[in-house]
Amino acid sequence: MVKILIVEDVEDVNAMLKELFTTSGYQVFCAFDGLQAQQIFMQESIDLVLLDIMLPYKSGDELLKEIRTISDVPVLMISAKDLVSTKIDLLRLGADDYITKPFDLGEVLARAEAALRRANKTKLQPKKLLFKGIELDDEAKRVYIDGQEVVLTATEYALLSLFLHHQEKVFTKANLYESVWHEDYLGDDHIIKTHISNLRNKLKSINPETDYIETIRGLGYRLNQSC
Repeated sequence: MVKILIVEDVEDVNAMLKELFTTSGYQVFCAFDGLQAQQIFMQESIDLVLLDIMLPYKSGDELLKEIRTISDVPVLMISAKDLVSTKIDLLRLGADDYITKPFDLGEVLARAEAALRRANKTKLQPKKLLFKGIELDDEAKRVYIDGQEVVLTATEYALLSLFLHHQEKVFTKANLYESVWHEDYLGDDHIIKTHISNLRNKLKSINPETDYIETIRGLGYRLNQSC
């Protein structure tokens, strides 16, 4: 059974989210502060985290940083803060999505299930994909450049996998959003730009001389065939 960790210090909101996911067939673990969440995450094989930002003892962004050092499990941030800069900062830290309070329960469930699909999609095609020094192992869900492992989030992995499965295709922002997030693209490209930037930076951290993802002005993105 898929295990979901809900980290929310407001008891009513925590209980509401627990009921939503329990009745939808998921095993739910609840935490009301950052330290409790950290303990549960280390003890259980969590498949997805719903994480509030403002938490006692350890903030959500601190916990997100720690999770990303050891796991690529999908993390959906939940906050009353609706600033674009806040969303971008958290996406750069490794969050897979951002949900603003007050939220619609149906949307929360849909976004969580979309994140789970992205994380599990690679299990459907167990094989290795190669591109100019990059090796993506779909079975082990690992990425290497010249033998050195690159640690990616589930969303970054899904983007790279998409590029490597279609190595000469130019992907529009709508193509990427609908393929990776499994939702209609409504024109907000902040999430796409942030995740592409994060992916580029992680690839370049291993091979600084190469920019593997090329921006095609006015069209979108593709693998850089000249790298």
